Amino acid sequence: MGGTVDVHTHYVPRGWPDLGPGQPWLRIDSERDAMILVGDSEFRRVQDDCWDAGVRLADMDADGVARQVVSPTPVFFSYDLPGAEAAAVCRIFNDLALEICAPGGERLVPFCQVPLQDPDLACVELDRAVAAGHRGVEIGNHVGDRDLDDAGIITFLQHAADSGVPVFVHPWDMHTSPRLDRWMARWLAGMPAETHLSVLAMILGGVFDKVPDSLRICFAHGGGSFPFWLGRFENAWHRRGDVIATSAQPPSAYVDRFSVDSVVFDPRALRTLVDTMGVSQVMVGSDYPYPLGERPVGKVVDDADFLSESDRAALRWGNASRFLGS
Repeated sequence: MGGTVDVHTHYVPRGWPDLGPGQPWLRIDSERDAMILVGDSEFRRVQDDCWDAGVRLADMDADGVARQVVSPTPVFFSYDLPGAEAAAVCRIFNDLALEICAPGGERLVPFCQVPLQDPDLACVELDRAVAAGHRGVEIGNHVGDRDLDDAGIITFLQHAADSGVPVFVHPWDMHTSPRLDRWMARWLAGMPAETHLSVLAMILGGVFDKVPDSLRICFAHGGGSFPFWLGRFENAWHRRGDVIATSAQPPSAYVDRFSVDSVVFDPRALRTLVDTMGVSQVMVGSDYPYPLGERPVGKVVDDADFLSESDRAALRWGNASRFLGS
C-alpha cells in the first residue's frame, strides 16, 4: 500500500462528563492547551494534537504516516471502579474517540477500551464498540494484582480472538516509591518492567497454550525489557523447570504469537528487537502525541542500516496491515 501505519498513538477528548470523585477530569487552559487531573493532582499537560483531527492529520502528513491506530490514554481505563461504573466510563470515552477520529476517515483507526476487571461486561462493550466503528481494543497490562494470565482476562482474550479483534497491550499503573518517583523512573524503568512481566505471564501462565493462534496481540514499547532478556528466560525455563516450566513449550517457541511496536529509539535496540522477535513481529509505533514518543514517526526504522527495503516495508506497513486485518 505504501505509507507508514503507526500502531501506537493516543487521544484525549477536549471534555467529558463528570466521572465522580478521584476520577480524571480536564482543566481547559486555552484553545490549544489543557491539563489532565486525577482528583486534585495534575497528571499530564496535553495539547490540541490529542483531540483535533486536523492537527493530527497535518503531523501525519509531515511524517509520511498513512494511518494511525488511535488508542485511549491509559489513565482513563477506570479498572479501579466497580464493573458497571467502569463500563459506563468506557462507553463515554469510546463514543468520544469515534467523534475525534471521524474527520480522518480511514486514516484514523480507533481502538476502544473495556472494563477489563469484569470479563462479561468487557466482552459486551467490545462488541458494542466494534459495531459502532472501533477496529480494535487497547487494554492495560494488568488489573490490580491480576496479570494477563488471570482466568477472566483469558476469557476476554479468547473472545477478542474469536471476534477477530486485534488487542494492543499498554503498560500502566506502575508502582510508586521514593526510588521510582525521581527522574520519571516509573516511565523509564517501571514501564519496560511492567511489559516484560506481562509477557512472562502470557507464556508461563499458559495463555498462549489456551487461546487460539488467531489472537492478534501487540505489546507497546518494543515489548519492554523482554526481548533483551529472552535468553535469561530461556535458560531459567530449562535449568529451573522445577520452578517455572509451566508452559507447554520453552519461551522462545512463543515469540511468533505476539507482536511489538518499534518505540525503542535506537537502531541498536531495534536490531536486538528484530533479531529476537523476527521482522514479521515488529510494527512501527510512535507513542504520538506525547513527549516521550518518536518524531518523525519511524525514524528508528530509517536509521537502521541493517534492514533491507523489504524489511522496512514490513515494519512500516505490511505487519500492521496484517495485525489490523486490512
